[in-house]
Amino acid sequence: MRYLPITDKERKEMLDKIGVKSVSDLFSPLPQNVLLKKELNIPSAKSEPELEKIMDELGKENTGANMLSFLGGGCYKHHCPALVDQMISRSEFYTSYTPYQPEVSQGTLQAIFEFQTMIANLFKMDVANASMYDGATAAAEAVLMSHKIQTKRHKVLIASTVNPQYIQTIRTYTGFVVDSIDLLEMDAATGCVAEKELAKIDEDTICVVFQYPNYFGMIENIRKISEVTHEKGALLIPVITETTALGILATPGDIDADIAVGDGQALGIPVNFGGPGVGLFTCKEKYMRKMPGRLIGQTVDKNGNRCFVLTLSAREQHIKREKATSNICSNQGLMATAASIYLATMGKQGMKEVALMNLKRADYLKNKIEKETPCKVAFKGSNYNEFTILTPGCACCALKALAEKGILGGIHAKKYYPELENAVIVNTTEIHSYEELDKFVAALKEVTGGAK
Repeated sequence: MRYLPITDKERKEMLDKIGVKSVSDLFSPLPQNVLLKKELNIPSAKSEPELEKIMDELGKENTGANMLSFLGGGCYKHHCPALVDQMISRSEFYTSYTPYQPEVSQGTLQAIFEFQTMIANLFKMDVANASMYDGATAAAEAVLMSHKIQTKRHKVLIASTVNPQYIQTIRTYTGFVVDSIDLLEMDAATGCVAEKELAKIDEDTICVVFQYPNYFGMIENIRKISEVTHEKGALLIPVITETTALGILATPGDIDADIAVGDGQALGIPVNFGGPGVGLFTCKEKYMRKMPGRLIGQTVDKNGNRCFVLTLSAREQHIKREKATSNICSNQGLMATAASIYLATMGKQGMKEVALMNLKRADYLKNKIEKETPCKVAFKGSNYNEFTILTPGCACCALKALAEKGILGGIHAKKYYPELENAVIVNTTEIHSYEELDKFVAALKEVTGGAK
């Protein structure tokens, strides 16, 4: 945002026009007990060279950028083709934002339309919206949307293997927006939703939310979950956080999902301290009018030329006001464009090749860890590019020792799953060479006590 300085004369003119003597008078209606009666504790102004020096020093503290990283957990480091950065750096894309006079912004509308089309194709769903903030808000909005469809039901079932941050966001939404929703978790002690847990799905269930690949990297029994959910008349909501997996895995459309959401961060958006992402939101056509966000449509003008319009915008700033389906009023324009460029660059075959590279590296690393280190694979079954290991001793100590060797070894699962005290979630993608995977195994072997 630009800083526009004003002179004392200009400030006085504005205050005179408003009818007050000073800026502090503008705050007079506020209760005295909420006002700060002292100067803010902030440093004095710096010159530009001084400020650059401070920022350089702060930047040196970011050692993670030069470390070999096996972190995942919802934010994945993939190769981003140079074309993506080149294209989104163009001014017409770089400044993309919510079109407030939409039909005038034909370029912005077309970019969003292409994004919607690609995401709908990737998910094999009827409709995709113009994007949400991130995967967590998309998941929460999906639950609220399902409640609007299933108004006489009260129970939401969510797998405990869904990203814990997503679950927290869903709890926040349902806890403060809709009083009549009971949010229950399905246990997953084996790394996936146990089949016995599906018995919790009944005629009072609004929807079933699960993630694949899930937070532990495992592939849930998606077809069984779909079958039982639809038998009870509930809505099926899969969450896809690692979207490159759809290059080889069954799509939400393949399992008859009613609403499918996810995050497009893996699609050409670099890892920047955990964000930004881009929330993906799709659904069946019959539920389209309950969908949050905006939807861009294609039509023709009076001369028969192809053009684009804002077809659906169920937001609070437009005609629905307090009856809006969502208060999310801006789509992730720049990130959605980046994801579109990535998908167009990769194509169907490219997405499949990337997915296979991820799968093969994870399989190689998992088997090598189990054969050459004292660590064990925590959960048996299929996984994509993420898996969970159990260290023989303190997992936190092992991760700290790896960090001292310049390796970010994974996520300590204990933060969200206290029962998994020695569990580490390890992620590998196509950016890792097999030499780097071998280096990780050798370091892990050393810090966990040597050979088996």
